[in-house]
Amino acid sequence: MSKIEVNTVEPQCGTTLTLGGSGDTVALGSGASQTGFGRTGTVDWITTPKVTGDSPVTAVTGKGYFLNTTAGVITINLPAGAAGSIVSMADYAGTWQTNSVRVAPNGSDKIGGLNATVSLFTEGQSVTLVYADSVQGWLNTMDSTSNIRGSTYMVATGGSVPAGTTCGDYKIHTFTGPGTFCVSCVSNLAAYNEVSYMVVAGGGGGGSRWRSGGGGAGGFRENKSSFETYTASPLNGSTPITVTASPYAISVGGGGAGGGPAQATLGVSGNPSTFSTITSTGGGFGSQFYSPGTSPTTIGSPGGSGGGGGSGGGPGAGGTGNDPPTSPSQGFPGGAGQPSSPSASGGGGGATVAGTAGCGNGPLGSAGGAGAGTLISPASGEAGPGPSQYYAGGGGGGQYAVLPGVAPSGGIGGGGDGGYGNPPASPIYTHGCSATINTGGGGGGKAGEDCVGQSGSGGSGVVIIRYKFQ
Repeated sequence: MSKIEVNTVEPQCGTTLTLGGSGDTVALGSGASQTGFGRTGTVDWITTPKVTGDSPVTAVTGKGYFLNTTAGVITINLPAGAAGSIVSMADYAGTWQTNSVRVAPNGSDKIGGLNATVSLFTEGQSVTLVYADSVQGWLNTMDSTSNIRGSTYMVATGGSVPAGTTCGDYKIHTFTGPGTFCVSCVSNLAAYNEVSYMVVAGGGGGGSRWRSGGGGAGGFRENKSSFETYTASPLNGSTPITVTASPYAISVGGGGAGGGPAQATLGVSGNPSTFSTITSTGGGFGSQFYSPGTSPTTIGSPGGSGGGGGSGGGPGAGGTGNDPPTSPSQGFPGGAGQPSSPSASGGGGGATVAGTAGCGNGPLGSAGGAGAGTLISPASGEAGPGPSQYYAGGGGGGQYAVLPGVAPSGGIGGGGDGGYGNPPASPIYTHGCSATINTGGGGGGKAGEDCVGQSGSGGSGVVIIRYKFQ
């Protein structure tokens, strides 16, 4: 490439003078100046950032400024306006949302038609101002409000508290009903885009008629991300989920209704909960008392955890858990019913323990299986899961009894207690209790032979998502 020095150019009239043809470089001599070429709309950027200590910054037309407001607000004074003057500014450190930039016009000049200082407060923003005329003054011709710089942490909204709650450096979104987990920004560190989650389905209702099985707990699935340190449940290890900047629909399963006094009014299984590729299955409903020739079945229903089996003249098996199968298992089977009189149905299966088999006139009845404890959403400073951090306990089975005793307990994790007694001879505790909402617990089975009682309903599920946000 050659270099052409132009010292003088003879006046031209009606002809074209081409400088820099074929890629040649045109250099102006020392002390020379150029006029009439006009601007191309670009600026020359001053690459040394201006900081708060430099404020106020006096801008020069044709220049661009990187403004670092980490330490505080920066004021930039525009030059006197002349048609075609141009100034650009850019957020150097991604801090304008915390400490803004104040842009002040010169004298009586205007910015967007008003003689007033304006503030720039969008993270990652860059603007280019061009002076048009005395009516509108400086106008913004280019404005980037999308932060294309890499973000160290992801940003998301959704759940019962849309902004999420925090635990140290982690944000937690809890969904107690359907909603959307909306990821608006992902981290430039791939590991931080893996979220921890817990997905619990709705629990099954207790069985119908009397001496009915407890409802099975909703399926429980959890995965702790690779960099997390909280204490997870024994069932931790489901499929990892790495999110993208997208909306994720969340469904939270409702609990199944408990069965009524008639054998035709069976209990109802719980409904599934979902997040991304993860589905937890609703808990199975408990079975009913067996009466030869009249009862359709005494087998507990399958589900995330199985419902308890019925008692009476023909014992029923508990429903299978982890149905359909997942790894790790999402739940355990229900306990089997006990046929002899006095008799008891089985407790519903829980997330970590099978339901207890019917145990006749025993003092503790047929308890529901225990749920799973996790600190995915703890109170600050907890060393291990407390009772409120357990989910998916099975419902207690209904127990016929004429001796004093204790109602069959629901499994830790929201399972409803089963009924115990037989009115009028022993009107102790005849109706099954409903499970705690948003735990996925199973409903308790009914005990007495009265015609009005009902088994407990299963508890609704819950979805919790956790990730590093700072």
